Amino acid sequence: MPKQAASQEPLIQPNAENLYHVTRADLPLSCPMPGMYLWNSHPRVYLPVEATGTAKCPYCGATYKLMR
Repeated sequence: MPKQAASQEPLIQPNAENLYHVTRADLPLSCPMPGMYLWNSHPRVYLPVEATGTAKCPYCGATYKLMR
């Protein structure tokens, strides 16, 4: 596991959940998100969640819901 500074939040395990709630601060939205481990995930893909409020990753099937 990568060593992190004490002030950093722990990384999120990618593809561990089927639904992620995101905010406008997370835009532009990509899967995996920047706070996720990347070594065991799929290539980064950007998701257009702004248009409908939800987006589904074509690689892992995770659904992202934009909280307004």
